[in-house]
Amino acid sequence: MRIVSADVHTVELPLVHSFETSSHRKRHLQHLLIRLVDEAGNEGWGEVASPSHPFFSPETTDTCRFILAQELLPSLLGVELGDPAEAPAAAIRTWAKVRGNSFARAGLESAVWDLSTRVAHVSLSAALGGTATHIEAGVSLGIEPTVEQLLETVAGQVEAGYGRIKLKIAPGWDVAPVRAVRERFGDIALHVDANGVYTEAAEHLAALTELDSYGLTMIEQPFAPANMLASARLQANIQTPICLDESVEEVDHLRTALRLDAGRVLNIKVSRMGGLSTAKEAHDVCRAAGIPVWCGGMHEFGVGRATNIALASLPGFVMPSDVSASAKYYARDITTEPIVAVQGSVAVPTGAGIGYTVDEAYVAERSTESFTLIADTASAR
Repeated sequence: MRIVSADVHTVELPLVHSFETSSHRKRHLQHLLIRLVDEAGNEGWGEVASPSHPFFSPETTDTCRFILAQELLPSLLGVELGDPAEAPAAAIRTWAKVRGNSFARAGLESAVWDLSTRVAHVSLSAALGGTATHIEAGVSLGIEPTVEQLLETVAGQVEAGYGRIKLKIAPGWDVAPVRAVRERFGDIALHVDANGVYTEAAEHLAALTELDSYGLTMIEQPFAPANMLASARLQANIQTPICLDESVEEVDHLRTALRLDAGRVLNIKVSRMGGLSTAKEAHDVCRAAGIPVWCGGMHEFGVGRATNIALASLPGFVMPSDVSASAKYYARDITTEPIVAVQGSVAVPTGAGIGYTVDEAYVAERSTESFTLIADTASAR
């Protein structure tokens, strides 16, 4: 198997509802879509779901586009990757010298997985070892201007059938919204995500400790990514499980977190962990350790969302994942058929590859920038 060309499109889609986290509010998203073509004309698609600004991680859309064009794609194009089952691992070896850049690597590796499984006529889920036929989906809700507006938003998602609600929190927007949601919606599965903005200042610890009384399924990433010791100290003093997200980019980070008891749940994001191979390894480590996992998201378009669904079909994903329907975020997605949730459940595709077809005309319409690399002109490394 040999990949001979690659197209990279910068695609922008408006959100149906603006989304605010502890760092900023966004009204549209810009992701990269990668189309790979092999020597037989088979295609595979991947999505680089990096934010446009370096608030979640150091990577941005611009840095990912640069790394793809200058390093990752030139090292991959024209290289013999063996049979389809070996292709993802062989592709990773071609860019082994490139450090970091997890989002760019994840998008490209996902495209290789999609291409190789299409060639092999198997679903991505089956190739990864997935067993579930349906995924329980949750939704992630941003910070709203008022608690009343938040309650309206939660009501709409509960009515749509989602059984797990995640609330973004920040200092000053934490206990009050959680209390209001719990009082209005009773024992619905509820958890909060701080995106690492809390410190061990007395007022921050007081708020995080108070949240322990609201029956949350988890408190996600309360402290800065590298501060696992703070997470371990908080975990030792509360019953609510701490979930790690930004703290775990590599499996070695996960092993450190487990040794410290810095968290008792893991959010596995394909993008953050540099691709499906590392994400699957993290799943396997957690399953052996008895740690529940769930698949987080970066508001992916259809390609990345379908990739997440395949990953979330693995047996260790026992908690609702961020694989909600396309319509939760986008009036029109970039696949010919949107991803649909029925009463909070999303079907795992059984067709070859990711199981969805990219609407190439719509991708072209929404592209703000594109480039193509061909094996004969790419500088092999």
